[in-house]
Order: sequence, then C-alpha cells, then structure tokens
Amino acid sequence: QVQLVESGGGLVQAGGSLRLSCAASGRTFSSSTMGWFRQAPGKERKFVASISASGVFTYYEDSVKGRFTISRDNAQNTVTLQMNSLKPEDAAVYYCGSRRVTGWVSRPGFANEYGYWGQGTQVTVSS
Repeated sequence: QVQLVESGGGLVQAGGSLRLSCAASGRTFSSSTMGWFRQAPGKERKFVASISASGVFTYYEDSVKGRFTISRDNAQNTVTLQMNSLKPEDAAVYYCGSRRVTGWVSRPGFANEYGYWGQGTQVTVSS
C-alpha cells in the first residue's frame, strides 16, 4: 500500500511557476507508475501527467506539454511536478496518485486507474 502527501501549491500570477511535490510511503512506490491529476470546483478529476516506475517514460495532457515536467526520485520516494508559464485555467486542486496496475501505458490516465490519493494541494493562478 502507498500513502501520498502533496505539497507546494499556492497563489501565483499568470506566467509564474510552482513546483509540486508528492511524498510517498510504502514499499510499492518504486514499482508503480505515478500520476498527477487536477480537479477544479464542480469538475471531474482530470489527468495532467504520468511517469513510469523507472522514470524513463512520461506522458502529458496536451494543454500542459512544454510547460509542465514530471519527475521522480525513487531513492527519496518523491514525485515532482514542475509547472511553468502557468495560466488561470491551470488553477485547481492537484493530486498525485499511484496507478493500481503495474506497467506503463503511453496514453492519458483515467482517475479510476489510480488510487491512494493524497489530500491534494491548491494551485491558484491570478490573471
């Protein structure tokens, strides 16, 4: 089982940057695909980015490509989402999740494929 704690959110002006972190505990972290999702008020939780267990493969939702970078450190049990050139439409609560099934798929993730969600971290972008 994996426990996840997100941090790093905050208020930033459009064009600014934030770095989100997800601290994981549990012996399965290094064998799990990890993902970042976001959820705006009244909306469903949507995929942002994912990274394979080894960190070799990544996948991004189209609107964040070239602006966001996902990375992981299996020695530190952390997953990071570097967000640059933030836009007001990026505002949401951001969650990291651990994919329930091992293995890598090069496509957007679905929220029901992931679990062990943390409490989330709020990102607010002012225009």
